[in-house]
Amino acid sequence: MGHSREIINLQVGQAGNQVGESFWNMLLAEHGLDGSGHYHGSDPLQLQRAGVYFTEVDGGGRTKYVPRSIQVDLEAGVCNRLRGGSLGNLFRPDTYLTAEVGAGNNWAKGFYTEGAEMIDSILDIVRRQAEPCDALQGFQLIHSLGGGTGAGLGSLLLSKLREEFPDRMMATFSIVPSPKVSETIVEPYNALLSMHQLVDNGDLTICIDNEALYDICTETLKIKVPSFENLNGLVSRVMCGVSTSLRFPGQLNGDLRKLAMNLIPFPRLHFLMPSYAPFFDAKASNWEKNSIPELTKALFNRKNSLVACDPRFGRYLTAATIFRGKISSREVEVSVRDLQQKNSNHFVEWIPDNVSVSLVTVPPVGQKQSATALCNSTAIQEVFKRTLDSFSLMYKRRAFLHWYTGEGMDIMEFTEAESNVRDLIAEYQQYQEATTDDIEEVESYEEDGVASDAASQ
Repeated sequence: MGHSREIINLQVGQAGNQVGESFWNMLLAEHGLDGSGHYHGSDPLQLQRAGVYFTEVDGGGRTKYVPRSIQVDLEAGVCNRLRGGSLGNLFRPDTYLTAEVGAGNNWAKGFYTEGAEMIDSILDIVRRQAEPCDALQGFQLIHSLGGGTGAGLGSLLLSKLREEFPDRMMATFSIVPSPKVSETIVEPYNALLSMHQLVDNGDLTICIDNEALYDICTETLKIKVPSFENLNGLVSRVMCGVSTSLRFPGQLNGDLRKLAMNLIPFPRLHFLMPSYAPFFDAKASNWEKNSIPELTKALFNRKNSLVACDPRFGRYLTAATIFRGKISSREVEVSVRDLQQKNSNHFVEWIPDNVSVSLVTVPPVGQKQSATALCNSTAIQEVFKRTLDSFSLMYKRRAFLHWYTGEGMDIMEFTEAESNVRDLIAEYQQYQEATTDDIEEVESYEEDGVASDAASQ
């Protein structure tokens, strides 16, 4: 299998584990593996880099591919279902960690009390998974920001991994709550406290917005009342798309660090909007003939984005596109450049060649071709504003705070989180308005600063 740069997957909380289950199911199908990790595929490309997500184990003369994954929850329900489900024989039995207490949708329980009691056991399992790795590239965390476990314990885990593995990449697939699809009244608190942590401890945060998932299901897929399964299916399709260049041989963005180098011009601005095409109504799929220009256009269309904000109100700092299938690379390059030229006012002009293109010949299961994009757009500030507004409404009245202070949380943390997210929004706005001249001015100012420092020493 050659040297794969390994990723350790962490799925935390109810949403994290449900999405994770869907993700692993799709990964198995793409790599030609069955529910117990044995290979039945026919394409040698399927195994060439399977080692990024799977460990090869010799199981009685047959090679078995075992996910490098840890399943964590403060209540046992979802993990027990995973254990008893179709993937029950896939994960290593010692990689499930659950408690019986639950986090009651309370971030402070996940971060400070109940979650803190579990953190050492989780880190032990992480070390056990990391030790046999040849070249661990980093971690990916699947969690939602609206509840207690995925948000609170997920944040705690991220900060502990940052301490223990400071030179590894931290990527998260973070499901952002939306007032339209709300589960609990305190979601804005949990989400804002999590965002505060993600700004400081994440390297790549791929935002997935419940509202956008809902819209894609109802408007594009024509599902009247979307189930969690429908929503999770969309998330895992996008996760598979995003990780394509990590899992199959390709020219570009072959690992998380290279992906980040192409996408993150400033370390704090690492919140990415994923999009995918084609999303289609299963009944209509036979009629879909997607040309490359159509696929490209769809990637930058709000309807195909998994974040409910309008990219036309912002500007793209960078984007990475990943095309799959038997597609000519020249055709893709031309259609991406073409799109950029036609919409040049939506791309900042001070980052040259800011849209990267990767090509992978292996198509997704059941489709001839598809495309995924990760966009770093200043329009994402809408999501932060939306969360901040709902947060401020409650925080002004100090509503429900006793649930958090009761777990020993300091009220100052709310204030800090609020101002950190406010600053983040201002930074996005600043770069949205910046011109080439502004950027050059800042750079020359910084260089002068360095020069005068050197002189004074």
